[in-house]
Amino acid sequence: MSRTNFNELLEAGAHFGHLKRKWNPAMAPYIFTEKNGIHLIDLNKTVVKIDEASAALKAIARSGKKILFVATKKQAKDIVAMKIKAIGMPYVTERWPGGMLTNFATIRKAVRKMTSIDKMGVDGTLDVLSKKEKLMLSRERAKLEHTLGSIADLTRLPAALFIVDIVNEHIAVAEAKRLGIPTFAIVDTNGDPNQVDYAIPANDDASTSISLIIDVVAKAVVEGLEERKIDKDKGEEEKEEEEDNFGKKYSDTEEGGEVERSKGPAKKGAGANKGGNAGGANRRGGSAGGGQRRPTRA
Repeated sequence: MSRTNFNELLEAGAHFGHLKRKWNPAMAPYIFTEKNGIHLIDLNKTVVKIDEASAALKAIARSGKKILFVATKKQAKDIVAMKIKAIGMPYVTERWPGGMLTNFATIRKAVRKMTSIDKMGVDGTLDVLSKKEKLMLSRERAKLEHTLGSIADLTRLPAALFIVDIVNEHIAVAEAKRLGIPTFAIVDTNGDPNQVDYAIPANDDASTSISLIIDVVAKAVVEGLEERKIDKDKGEEEKEEEEDNFGKKYSDTEEGGEVERSKGPAKKGAGANKGGNAGGANRRGGSAGGGQRRPTRA
């Protein structure tokens, strides 16, 4: 079953493309027609592409990896920040910091700097500094929070990127392509769908269109996270069951060994007693035989 349908996309205005003179010929397979100088997108193909992208994103989320959402344009930034923050995934809604992926180690240093400033405020180190130094650190902290606060929990490179408007975010697309990171994107008629791995042909300028697609994608990610949690709980239960079974077998083995050890020495002792009695009898017999001396000749 499809995650969305033709009518929902039509009401959201996802079919409106750019002016005919701004089109990218690579988008020709996804264009339904042209009307009043504006290209209209084939929403039947959009539904199929949304389902493909959602299935792939769900699989990535189920594997426990992070998906980075990128949307710095005015119409999309607030929508992405609100919806993606709710599902616990990293996102970039301010200016894309150049080298964020290709120079990830430097970005992590900046994030650690922000964390260290927070620790200074907790342990009282800031109280020792002068007023000017406090002001400088607070400004630096605010600047880092503004640009990198949403990716503070991203400790390693993301497993995938979801991008709104690849023309506007061409640097992010190039960096992901260079590192071989899978890319998902909403692509309008002025973009090249061949630049990304999963292209969703739709209007990337209308907030209603962006909101609908982000909603569908976010639900797919949540499903993946929930299935991961179920699998994890199931694995823990199976592990506990195996440990219980192993403990039971071990205790049974120990009990059996104790029984055998208790029986073993008793039999041996009985045999020894029998042997001892026989030996004693032989010795007595021998002494008795030895007591009857033959008469000596005169």
